[in-house]
Amino acid sequence: MAKRIDVKDLDVYYREFKAVEGVTMTIEPRTVTAFIGPSGCGKSTFLRTLNRMHEVIPGARVEGSVMLDDMDLYAPSVDPVSVRRTVGMVFQRPNPFPTMSIYDNVVAGLRLGGLKNKKQLDEAAEKSLKGANLWNEVKDRLAKPGAGLSGGQQQRLCIARAIAVRPQVLLMDEPCSALDPISTLAIEDLVSELKADYTIVIVTHNMQQASRVSDRTAFFNLAATGKPGKLVEIDTTQNIFSNPTEQATEDYISGRFG
Repeated sequence: MAKRIDVKDLDVYYREFKAVEGVTMTIEPRTVTAFIGPSGCGKSTFLRTLNRMHEVIPGARVEGSVMLDDMDLYAPSVDPVSVRRTVGMVFQRPNPFPTMSIYDNVVAGLRLGGLKNKKQLDEAAEKSLKGANLWNEVKDRLAKPGAGLSGGQQQRLCIARAIAVRPQVLLMDEPCSALDPISTLAIEDLVSELKADYTIVIVTHNMQQASRVSDRTAFFNLAATGKPGKLVEIDTTQNIFSNPTEQATEDYISGRFG
């Protein structure tokens, strides 16, 4: 069941440095929301607050609230590990577990969660690989190393691994930046299919990609070097690219800065 995300007055810190300031937004279920903006404006930092991944960095903390439907992700009683199962993440570079087979990569999270039934693991592996449009390419070599796949296949393997634990939200941090155009197109097609079942948030530097895959787009910007990144505006992707409210958004999209 895809979830809605409500963020209110979120500040993100690394020790005393405020990296992102005052973000308020709603991300609707079963949509793709793209984050765009110049390097260093806090897009990826903010993305990682949505599943508490930023906490793995010493001294990182947030102020404000992130609600997943009616659950406060930062409530003291909430386990960050369970948050990361509910809100999956795919990183910039494909990162399959190098010593594991394709099969073991996909079911790693399920095994970590205590699932041992071979039949259930087999079914989950097949379903997840089909969901990532990878099954037909790898079904005859599931025992081979995941690291032996091409870059684009490795990234789809990582998506299969992320969806195997049945998350409700999928975060993608520049998932195509290390891929060739054909692999990029395969990932974009996959994103369009996955939004039927998931709430998807994607960080991208590629304007064309944002316009192709997303329903809504959020533009982040830096006020000045050393200042926190801020959300400038969020709207339908069509409005952001054709009729943005803020001049800074128009300047960035038209290539006048960034």
